[in-house]
Amino acid sequence: MQAMTQAMRAYGASANRRSWREQEADVFRRAIGALRAAQLAGSLERARALADNRRLWTMVVDLVADPENTLPAPLRAGIVSVGMTVQREMDRPEPDFDFLISVNENIAAGLAGEA
Repeated sequence: MQAMTQAMRAYGASANRRSWREQEADVFRRAIGALRAAQLAGSLERARALADNRRLWTMVVDLVADPENTLPAPLRAGIVSVGMTVQREMDRPEPDFDFLISVNENIAAGLAGEA
């Protein structure tokens, strides 16, 4: 339990030094890593990576679609459109992992200011 407490403190300390956008970019980077690993793995790993990516994009779409979200309306609409496209791709019998990775990379780069 002590190790968990130390890990939480370390994460909290590092999170305070990084912007929200950089932390959000890291979430997309983790999804990218899981999708890349899943490309060469078995069906369970592929399903897990897709489920995690689906949760990420469901949350993004929900947050951006919230009427209280302060992003400009055209940007919000664009992000929702991308999110819906990603979700449709994940619904296919054989999702295009390269496409999903590419979309996540572009979002992560934009969040990190690397566009």
